[in-house]
Amino acid sequence: MSVMPDPVISDSPELESALEQYLGSGEDRAKHFGALCTILKKVIKAGRFDPAAAAIRRVVSPEMDYTSTQTLVRLFHSCRWKCAPSAQKTRLAVLSSFTSNQLTQMLELFLFAAGVDLELYEADYGVFRQEIIEPGSRLYEFKPRTILIATTWRDLTHWPAIGDNAASVDTHVASEQREWSSLWQTAHDRLGCQLIQNNFDQPLWRQLGNHEMRHPASRSQFVAKVNQSFQNSAPPYVTIHDIDGLSAWLGRRQWGDDRFFHHAKLPCAPECLVHYAHSLASILIAQIGLSKKCLVLDLDNTIWGGVIGDDGLGGIRLGQGDAEGEGFLAFQRYVQKLRERGVILAVCSKNTDSIAREAFLKHPEMVLKIDDIACFVANWQDKAANIRTIAKELNIGLNSLVFLDDNPAERAIVRRLAPEVAVPEVTGDPLDFVDALERHRYFQLVILGREDLQRTDYYRANAERKQTESSAQNIDEFLQSLDMTAQIGPINEMSLERSAQLINKSNQFNLTTIRRSAAEVSTITHDPKWLTRTVSLKDRFGDNGLISVLLAKIEGKSLDIDTWLMSCRVLKRNVEKLLLNDICKFAMSRGLERITAKYIPTEKNALVKDHYTDLGFTEIHRESTGECRYELKLADFKPAETFIKAVETT
Repeated sequence: MSVMPDPVISDSPELESALEQYLGSGEDRAKHFGALCTILKKVIKAGRFDPAAAAIRRVVSPEMDYTSTQTLVRLFHSCRWKCAPSAQKTRLAVLSSFTSNQLTQMLELFLFAAGVDLELYEADYGVFRQEIIEPGSRLYEFKPRTILIATTWRDLTHWPAIGDNAASVDTHVASEQREWSSLWQTAHDRLGCQLIQNNFDQPLWRQLGNHEMRHPASRSQFVAKVNQSFQNSAPPYVTIHDIDGLSAWLGRRQWGDDRFFHHAKLPCAPECLVHYAHSLASILIAQIGLSKKCLVLDLDNTIWGGVIGDDGLGGIRLGQGDAEGEGFLAFQRYVQKLRERGVILAVCSKNTDSIAREAFLKHPEMVLKIDDIACFVANWQDKAANIRTIAKELNIGLNSLVFLDDNPAERAIVRRLAPEVAVPEVTGDPLDFVDALERHRYFQLVILGREDLQRTDYYRANAERKQTESSAQNIDEFLQSLDMTAQIGPINEMSLERSAQLINKSNQFNLTTIRRSAAEVSTITHDPKWLTRTVSLKDRFGDNGLISVLLAKIEGKSLDIDTWLMSCRVLKRNVEKLLLNDICKFAMSRGLERITAKYIPTEKNALVKDHYTDLGFTEIHRESTGECRYELKLADFKPAETFIKAVETT
């Protein structure tokens, strides 16, 4: 195959060949790692930093062992400042009670692989409380976007005595919570930033043996109660990083080996640091809005055993009474739970469409149904091309997709021809599919809202709208037929996290792509100089949920739009006109004279380059970069017809 989809790497044929051999070698990857690194060193020594960086991004994986990860860290640092910058940047302060240097280096590597450059402040060992409490500390000079408070169970200070009763233990838990909450509040009040706080891993040894989890004052009970208190008490600007769950998943005995803490002040065994760093990176990636959105599934030998076109409906292996069939059943249940929490599901199968759909419609033990699939593509074209069709149909980027296929040849083709798509390496065991998706943390969450739970319904309803639009005589007839109702009002406690999620995820209909954390948005909502607006939209096909956010600031006699974004699934529905009507009404009530705004071009937001001129704004300045400033004089403004019934909220 002569297609070279990644022009950066394909400029170095030897590197491309070694990378392809490494990525396609499955369980034997480790055997090819040394040869790949040798070529990477040659490429870096020759000053070809961009191909080296692109290859490193492709290689980085939570499946690597500690030694291999450290090797990539060194290679990464040798080209980091000499290659092209990543598309995203973030500022992180790490305040830890242990030696954090190796952890932060791996964290930086995983973020780089996801297209995020990290500007880092790493406080001295063990002084995390002092850094937050002291207003003159270097933390406040750094002004991070996010603070990580990286702790272990050793940082708890209100341990109960073994003879304490349950009520006394609850008092100790409350005291512990108050002190941590005070740190969170202090940092937030002074910086307005987001915090990531570790919960507490369980100590390895148990004072009371088998009675440990029953006795109210045991160490295990106290740690569990504090962890639950953290989850219940954390405000929107604090994300709890589940270190306790991570340590259990990796194995508490491996994680909690005290030798590494006493000899090197490491929080866990070195091999666990890879997953620790990746877990943190996945949270930061989710906060920035770069988590994956869609799981694309093969069918034969991926969600059932056998080939339905050859074996027939009755011949595929799926269901109770057979170990392999039960494995595929378990995988389908897992996938359905992903769909329920907002992951979009798609099918990409080399098959005749009617045959591919037969199991969904007729097999009695299929867990997944046709209605669970937002986009179903079954034909005989190559899967890379079909995956591009899926991305276009769903109106999401290729880098939002994860492709799961049991066939190594198909995985290799997609990696080569659609390198933006995440393609985990799996065996033929369906239970390995679950492990691979969990291990890579593709679909990491920092919030879970109503819109996430209904995402598949949104995409299905959108398909029905497209059918209605195609049959309408004109656009006004179509818009009137939708019977739209919008709720419009300021960002409030109920909409804060969803608004922050949209601000960080929206790329195409986003005029400035300024990213703000929930903490930053919360600060803006309490500032009288700022106007915040959200729009939620319903129509006769269903509820679209919260689909638009606008932030604007009063500057003299102007209302300056800082952020304006909207979900692309409601394009051409006149929501933008409705929102402009609303903010102009607000501005006139305050005696303002104009609305000002800017458009900052990116690789993905060309869709809205004419947004302001289409709404009647006048361009008043243009930079050589393409950034534009606009103005709308309120004296000249006339509200637009939208065919949307507006309901104001508070």
